[in-house]
Amino acid sequence: MSVDVNPDSGEDVGAGPRRDAYVNAPNLHREMHQVLALGAERDGRQARPVTRPPVDPAVAERAWLLRRAALMDRMTLDDPGPGPVDAAEQTAEQLLLYDRRHPHLAAGSHPDAITPVPSRRLYVRQEYAAWTAAGRPGA
Repeated sequence: MSVDVNPDSGEDVGAGPRRDAYVNAPNLHREMHQVLALGAERDGRQARPVTRPPVDPAVAERAWLLRRAALMDRMTLDDPGPGPVDAAEQTAEQLLLYDRRHPHLAAGSHPDAITPVPSRRLYVRQEYAAWTAAGRPGA
């Protein structure tokens, strides 16, 4: 059975609209550079700065997945075409799968409570808001 969920409503997981969920997010250009740098650290293409304190690898991985999914979701505000929407859905799915394997890192609804594809992006918004409220752990 297909569930028709508006990806901007946020009703089914308690997440607000995209513009509200990302009101305190860095501007897109800055966040894109930070997510790319985190990805390079993650893949070993760039060393982690010595000045930053060590973090739990699972927390760091989740922070990267969350920020990447949120970035892709935010990009659909300016370009709601099929390419950005597909990227947002894929990165949201990757975060959801990670949270299913590490449920203790999720802040809101349990990842298994989210099933329709559009709600996966709502899950990203919910988790991004909770991550920001917690002081951005693993960043």
